[in-house]
Amino acid sequence: MKQQANQIRPGWVIEHNGKQYIVTKINLIQPGKGGAFIQVEMRGVENGVKTQERWRTADTVEKLMSEELDCQYLYREGETLVFMNTENYDQFEIPADLMGEAAAFLQDNMEVTVNFIEGKPLSVNLPPHVVLTVAETEPALKNQTVTSSYKPAVLENGVRTTIPPFINAGEKIVVSTADASYVERAK
Repeated sequence: MKQQANQIRPGWVIEHNGKQYIVTKINLIQPGKGGAFIQVEMRGVENGVKTQERWRTADTVEKLMSEELDCQYLYREGETLVFMNTENYDQFEIPADLMGEAAAFLQDNMEVTVNFIEGKPLSVNLPPHVVLTVAETEPALKNQTVTSSYKPAVLENGVRTTIPPFINAGEKIVVSTADASYVERAK
């Protein structure tokens, strides 16, 4: 099915130059002069090789029809991630490198959607936000809240991000799974 390039989302499976690719990251670039374009990072379905492609926002790409199933992440076994189809309780495995850096955000019993093409799992779509605990960060300095600066932090899953100065180690925060950015303090 043809889709405009500016509609591309991570997790889509597209066909480009006769090959199937899983979209892993997108970046919409709007230069000061000229038209906007979208830069897409994708991984080949057959060989797993990463590549990047640029399209103008008016270009079209071929989105492959994939079956999207609601699944639950169970556990990690070495370099393999084990999921369960929530409809029929079938368990299946996906190589951890298929998810790339996003695998760090998986939590036991997390509800996800998995895209299948011809019965083969190809990509995992995480929820947009997860709640994580700040493992390490610098202590807040007095009067630092006056500026809008952020400080570096390491989350419980080992991912590095930046957080506002009023957040301390041990606190739970909401983090975007798309770019590991701070969203808000968890309630």
